[in-house]
Amino acid sequence: MKNKSIVFMSSIIFIIVILDQITKRLILKYLSLHQSIPLINNILHFTHIQNTGAGFGILKQQNTFLIFTSLIIIGVILYNFDKTINEKPIHIPIALILGGALGNLVDRIFLGHVIDFIDFRIWPSFNIADSAIMIGALWLMFYFWKK
Repeated sequence: MKNKSIVFMSSIIFIIVILDQITKRLILKYLSLHQSIPLINNILHFTHIQNTGAGFGILKQQNTFLIFTSLIIIGVILYNFDKTINEKPIHIPIALILGGALGNLVDRIFLGHVIDFIDFRIWPSFNIADSAIMIGALWLMFYFWKK
């Protein structure tokens, strides 16, 4: 049972990282920095943003700190993995958080910033990794609140 859970969670992590990296590479290839393409005019755009900080633009120009923080969070999750492996309801949210953290970590290490592109105009731009982290975190909060 433990091996099936590891394979399941690893698959989710892999899918998140791959989708995140593919979408970011497409943005890099087809949009210049700050270029925007409306998908639904004035509602949803793809806009090429280089985020040197964390969510909502906090901690700008703190790439080394954010890499270190990401590695600690990933390490804490992996260190506590044996304690969570038997709690099936949290496998997906943990995998979403890990996949998102790894996706953004790849950008921080190799680009020195994170590529954001999903732009709703009323909210700071974000990416697939950010979405996975947020969904996973909200899912975990709801799970533990109910529990």
